[in-house]
Amino acid sequence: MKPKSYLNLSGILFAALILQACHSRPHTRSDKTAAAPVTHTDTLPLKDFLFGDDHPFPQCHASTLIRLGDGSFLAAWFGGTREKDDDVGIWMTKGRPGHWRSPAEVAKIRQEPHWNPVLFRAPGGKIYLFFKVGKEIARWETWVKTSADDGETWSEARELVPGDRGGRGPVRNKILVLSDSTWLAGASNENGPWNAFFDRSRDEGKTWSATPYLDIDRDKIKGKGIIQPTLWESSPGNVHALLRSASGRICRSDSKDYGRTWSPVYATDLPNPNSAIDVARLPDGTLVLALNPTDKERGDRSTLSLALSFDNGRTWPKKLDIEKGSEDDEFSYPAVIHAGDTVMVTYTWKRKKIAFWEGTKDWIIRHAGSFR
Repeated sequence: MKPKSYLNLSGILFAALILQACHSRPHTRSDKTAAAPVTHTDTLPLKDFLFGDDHPFPQCHASTLIRLGDGSFLAAWFGGTREKDDDVGIWMTKGRPGHWRSPAEVAKIRQEPHWNPVLFRAPGGKIYLFFKVGKEIARWETWVKTSADDGETWSEARELVPGDRGGRGPVRNKILVLSDSTWLAGASNENGPWNAFFDRSRDEGKTWSATPYLDIDRDKIKGKGIIQPTLWESSPGNVHALLRSASGRICRSDSKDYGRTWSPVYATDLPNPNSAIDVARLPDGTLVLALNPTDKERGDRSTLSLALSFDNGRTWPKKLDIEKGSEDDEFSYPAVIHAGDTVMVTYTWKRKKIAFWEGTKDWIIRHAGSFR
């Protein structure tokens, strides 16, 4: 009988422990250490802000986003009184939707405006933060910091190309690692007519080699020119760039040799109000392009959309508006990344906040309207 009594008592104790666990409050930790629950497709899409109304910079703009190995995110932007003011620095947060750390200023070289951070997670795991410094865009410098611990600590900043003025390295959009391991950065120069080019690194960012400016027929593509390329590789060596322009249309150029040489620039039928764009290529080849879908120079940025292409950018039959406001609102400068077929976007929200949006390709297709 003793063995039977022992088993009964064990069962009672086990049931009591289970009942206690079910009714106890979950353990909580601060946003700096807590991991948000795993996101499931039935909770998507979702929208969040990287910080609330109480933040130390009156304005913010030009976000960049990467996904870390544990599924959390690192995001950065520039913030200060206003764009071009001397107090503007590079700010950063880390976390997941609903669980973001308080923003912290991660780069301030001197009392001059800082611009356009670009985060990049190298294949080996090291994180790079590129950014611009200078009072005038035409003369700004490119600086870089690195982190070996997922953004917890950062190296001292150094100039990417010492002595350069005008902007080497990534100007706004993410670096692309090509199939031959080349690092390719979309770059541009605004000293006079706007020109775009590419910086290539064959030694994991130690040195960079700039291509010539892209060939552009300014009789056909009107306005100041082209800047801020965003990139994808469709097959080994075949690389493509979409470019912001002042002509009312997104422009494009293509390379067949891993970004060494490029076709003459040509206009697409995609609208562009001289506003930043970004593209990501999903594993099945689908392109996801974030854009303001209007074509007036310095025009309306009150709608931010995701357009999909299933034929390497020749057509864009689907468009979903992820943010739409009144004519004076601004939702701009998107950064687009993906994990599998899930798309993540950060963007400027009225210059007051940085917004985060996440959704699956299938959800976008089901809810999108027709486009180009």
